[in-house]
Amino acid sequence: MKLFLIGGTGNIGSRILAEALSRGHDVTVLSRDPSKVKPQPHVKGVKGDILNSEELATQIKGQDAVIVSYSPGYDDAAPKKYEQSSDSVINAARKAKLKRVLWVGGAASLEVKPGVQLLDTLTTLPPPLKATLSAMRDILYKLRKIDDLDWTFFSPAGEIAPGTRTGKFRLGTEQLVVGTDGKSRISCEDYAVALVDELEKPKHLKKRFTVGY
Repeated sequence: MKLFLIGGTGNIGSRILAEALSRGHDVTVLSRDPSKVKPQPHVKGVKGDILNSEELATQIKGQDAVIVSYSPGYDDAAPKKYEQSSDSVINAARKAKLKRVLWVGGAASLEVKPGVQLLDTLTTLPPPLKATLSAMRDILYKLRKIDDLDWTFFSPAGEIAPGTRTGKFRLGTEQLVVGTDGKSRISCEDYAVALVDELEKPKHLKKRFTVGY
């Protein structure tokens, strides 16, 4: 496949890049500084800005799928950037006539029990962080109103960090996946495995899914 990866140099994005390359896919990585994209076969770094929808539409034309692994941080400006970036990607995909878009989403919108989301339980979070997590949840709500794109919103476990690629995990849909130890965890590496699995053999078109041990 020809994949266009937005945010391919971060903890999660770099693992997605590595996993996609290990399976023989060609990946174009969007970056404000393409020099940060390590030169290697089947990888091309391109300069750009996720918020520039017109330019983005040109860059993704002819690709098979766009993977959005974008994080603006957790400051006061982050919620607005999430809103603007999602609008930009959606509009660019429509203009480029590219159907498949997969979002690296957040875990805060997953349910910990019926009708109660993880975000509802995080009562001591600083306001900027809670607003940012809420903004990421709003992307999911926005996607659910869209019928003309084959979108997928992929929420990680409650805890995600660099670790080991095991290839062994459990998938879920709307509920937080919790292990026998009572914890919700996934490595960035195994998250990437599940994401590329979904790209190769889609099972969650126009849906959200999640992963955990």
